[in-house]
Amino acid sequence: MKKIFLMFGILTVLAACAGTDTEIEQIQPLDVIYRTAYDEFNDENYEDAANKFTQAETQYPASPWAADALVMAAYSYYMDGDFASALLAADRFMRFHPGHPDVPYILYLRGMCYYRQVSDVRREPGMSAYALQQFQQLVERFPKSEYAKNAENKIIILKNYIAGKVMYSARSDMARENWPSAISRLQSVVQTAQETVMTPEALYRLTECYTAIGLPEQAHGYAEMLRLNFPDNKWTKKLDKKPGDFESGKNK
Repeated sequence: MKKIFLMFGILTVLAACAGTDTEIEQIQPLDVIYRTAYDEFNDENYEDAANKFTQAETQYPASPWAADALVMAAYSYYMDGDFASALLAADRFMRFHPGHPDVPYILYLRGMCYYRQVSDVRREPGMSAYALQQFQQLVERFPKSEYAKNAENKIIILKNYIAGKVMYSARSDMARENWPSAISRLQSVVQTAQETVMTPEALYRLTECYTAIGLPEQAHGYAEMLRLNFPDNKWTKKLDKKPGDFESGKNK
């Protein structure tokens, strides 16, 4: 009797397994997955292409094509506007292929994922700093890379953007007469973003701040710094329209 029940149990398990055979995804040959992925990419079906490239890498992680699959997956996600997934694929690439020749490109792509989100006010907090970090890492590690020059241009844009945000906050502080906060923000622009277009205004505003709190010597120092470094700038001309004001601490 026990044998009958045992046999019945075995048949039941086998029947259940047979019923799920059609649901198990068959592993396709790598060349088939790749061909399908590139076809989807060329047809601009970027999400499907990304999924296929990801499938190629996860199913064949030891393949010589695995690194390329991750690069293409990250790029496909990027083209689809799925920056979070693109970053995940890029991070996986850096973890498993840190010495690969495509590392400069992945650093550039990571930077672009953040850069593309800078103008979106819903996502921006921190994105400009993250993008700047990626581009700077690319330029420092691979200065002769074909992506380095483009990264340098993005660095300039980002530094001006970040400095502009700081200047906006500093002006708001000045309007509320929160001089310590304004001075701190303005000094950060002068110290860390000297090459940006915001530096002359930051120097001018510092002369205003120190004059407002009754420290004419400090105001004079920043006024001279402005004149020395930016003699033809509009903020220097604005400063010199009232000679002696900042030196005397009057700021009329």
